[in-house]
Amino acid sequence: MNFKLLLFTTFIASSLLATAQNAGNAYAITGSNNNKFLWNNIKQVDLATGTVVKTLFEADATAFKMSYADGSKSLNAQDSKPTLFGVAAAALDARHNRLYFAPMHLSEIRYLDLDNANASFTVVKQNIIGVSATYQNEENHLTRMVIAADGYGYAITNDANHLIRFTTGKKVLVEDLGALVDAESNKTISVHNKCTSWGGDIVADAFGKLVIVSANHNVFSVDVNSKIATYDGAITGLPATFTTNASAVDNEGNMIVGSAVVFDGLFKVNVKSLAATKIENTENQFNASDLANANFLSQKEFNSKNKFNATPPKLYTDVISGGSRVYPNPVTNSEFKVLFDDLSVGTYTITVTDLTGRIILNKTANIAAKVQAEKVQLKSTLAKGMYLVKVSDTNQKLMFTERIVVQ
Repeated sequence: MNFKLLLFTTFIASSLLATAQNAGNAYAITGSNNNKFLWNNIKQVDLATGTVVKTLFEADATAFKMSYADGSKSLNAQDSKPTLFGVAAAALDARHNRLYFAPMHLSEIRYLDLDNANASFTVVKQNIIGVSATYQNEENHLTRMVIAADGYGYAITNDANHLIRFTTGKKVLVEDLGALVDAESNKTISVHNKCTSWGGDIVADAFGKLVIVSANHNVFSVDVNSKIATYDGAITGLPATFTTNASAVDNEGNMIVGSAVVFDGLFKVNVKSLAATKIENTENQFNASDLANANFLSQKEFNSKNKFNATPPKLYTDVISGGSRVYPNPVTNSEFKVLFDDLSVGTYTITVTDLTGRIILNKTANIAAKVQAEKVQLKSTLAKGMYLVKVSDTNQKLMFTERIVVQ
């Protein structure tokens, strides 16, 4: 039996993802110490308070490693700095604990490995929109990015003529799905218009849609299958000079927005009324060209709708990591197995954590065969929801991580 053909549940099958995103933390792309409008530093911020938790990468100070996903050995000159000309698009892949991003002026995707104590960057794919020029024009900048509820990453160019879909994990697949299409109801507010709709960020909702927040406060809902972008309205209550370049979702299901050019902190946006209120704090304000976390809009509504639904959640084939090693998933009887099928014989540690990193269980697995499955027994009292299963070797090197849903 080939367990790699098992299907993996979507991210949104959790009982309440919003409660586990590190108490409301997100990752922010902020200005450089030497140039506040060169957005190439990476920080972790608290969305509830609008304060910086820690700095992960400073472009002019932090030592780093760079590599290519395809195994290339020599780096190009443009890879001498991971965030290079600045970054306006980033997305958190909570499953693999990576921060994906797209450097401005480059048609490519990279990621920062958040499990690595040192700053370790990987170039995933270059020249992804098929434009031969190394230094891309403004319309081709990837300025919006998110990991959506279907498990794929999505990025959108400024002019919305390129909707990029990409996988994460070992098997890299990057597709240009083409241009977004304006809904008939949009009338004069087009998703392609430079004045109204370029820049900004995207978040995802739990039902599978993408939500664009343009730099000029305009909000569009995008159906990925049809690529139709519907204008939902404009955010109100923001300062006149405040550009909405960054957005994420807090634990209550509100959008949090930040500006790349105005040092006025973060604002909380009610997704129904699109009214914004300032998040007050007494610390030094930071600018942000992008915010990224793993929360979805409408998560509570999705959970409520599916609470008594006997139909299992939508599944997708796990092309992301080359096949699921943890089964069955969802876990229904407090028990699952971990398949070891391409690792060396030896001793490994299976660790189960919640999404905040709290350890639920550690188990030692002695692998003596080329293909071996190890049973893991959870406590029957463990709360329903989403957890991470991590396997590491005796040197504490992470071999793989998978997300499970306990029902």
